[in-house]
Amino acid sequence: MKKISVLEALKNTPVISEAIKVNGWLRTRRDSKEFSFLEINDGSCLSSLQVIASSDLVNYESDVLSANTGASFEITGTLIPSQGKGQKWELKAETVKLLGNADAESYPLQKKRHTNEFLRTIAHLRPRTNTFGAVFRLRSALSFAVHQFFKERGFVYAHTPIISTSDCEGAGELFTVTNLNLEQLAKSGKAVDFSQDFFGAKASLAVSGQLEAELLACALSKVYTFGPTFRAENSNTPRHLAEFWMIEPEVAFNDLSANADLAEDFLKYVLKYALENCAEDLEFFNTWVEKGILDSLGKLADSAFERLSYTDAIKALEKSGRKFEFPVSWGLDLQTEHEKYLTEEYLGKPVFIMDYPKEIKAFYMRLNDDNKTVAAMDLLVPRLGEIIGGSQREEREDVLKARIKECGLPEENYWWYLETRKYGSVPHAGFGLGFERLVMYISGIANIRDSIPFPRTPGNANF
Repeated sequence: MKKISVLEALKNTPVISEAIKVNGWLRTRRDSKEFSFLEINDGSCLSSLQVIASSDLVNYESDVLSANTGASFEITGTLIPSQGKGQKWELKAETVKLLGNADAESYPLQKKRHTNEFLRTIAHLRPRTNTFGAVFRLRSALSFAVHQFFKERGFVYAHTPIISTSDCEGAGELFTVTNLNLEQLAKSGKAVDFSQDFFGAKASLAVSGQLEAELLACALSKVYTFGPTFRAENSNTPRHLAEFWMIEPEVAFNDLSANADLAEDFLKYVLKYALENCAEDLEFFNTWVEKGILDSLGKLADSAFERLSYTDAIKALEKSGRKFEFPVSWGLDLQTEHEKYLTEEYLGKPVFIMDYPKEIKAFYMRLNDDNKTVAAMDLLVPRLGEIIGGSQREEREDVLKARIKECGLPEENYWWYLETRKYGSVPHAGFGLGFERLVMYISGIANIRDSIPFPRTPGNANF
């Protein structure tokens, strides 16, 4: 007997005439005198499969009438045309086996609609809801689209270290990795000597795979990373996670303009993939999460992205006549309110802001000829603001050394990075996209903690 998913049963293409087996969890049950209607969902799609269980079944009372919302089933039967609205096929049960019941009093996912804040407290159960089932299916589809985009363009998928002794961003918000006995050290009152630690130096969870990806690009030409990164930033905003996934391509022999081309192509590709392959879930988001998001995504996927220098962006903000919460002047970083004004009101489309002041950007970005700005870019999109950040990397050894010193970083920690500028250095560029931010943008979910199955935030690592 063929076992199929709820999605396959609802499609039933080509039509299956023989008996099948379906597994899933009970969403609702409606009883009549002669039969019960069971709504079964297995997470393969948003919709549930209606099962008709006759009262003639030998275990009708023990396995059907006793089942509560959340119970799990194994059901065999035949697919027949549905008499009701909303689906073409339903399952006429021949056998119904209750695998695991759910306690009706304590099961938290009853018929009422719960807030996302509440559902975060039961992260082990929230994937069973419509909202989070849709979010995590979207996340899966986007992951596939990411790999497919780069594979089609000849990129090498690279795995960069999760443990590192260097800080790519220089922000210092790192999680230390150690096997030293910290309790013993605290009692002794001695200073921590990381030379005695496992790696012989102070090591941390990586905030980015970029620096290592650059090394690989300088041998393989086109690489990308897609993996977890970590920031020990004590922030409880809807835009911050302590553990999140980053997509970071690096391309040798590329400049800033080509880097922007790649970023635009990439974002449009994954948007179109989602629109074509996640229609049911996106319709759900459009109805229940953020109305109009389907139209917004479609317009973005078909639009031409603007390019604007940082200097011109500041001028536009200063001339806007708007009173912003954060002041605007050359040399200050753009805030979300500025980014939304530029994309939603000033231009009405996505825009790359390019050539930022060197003081507000990282040491590895290429210094421009004006000695005041670096070849950096941020892609801003309506509704969200920044979604991609990148730059042309500094390929000149002497300039890079000066920038490391200027930023107060220890040069000895980057000797390997500097050596790639000594042996056959080439212009190269790359960008980073926080995967959870992409999921937020496409789903309309307002809090980044709801874009990942098990969010890691200050005070929360329970699941």
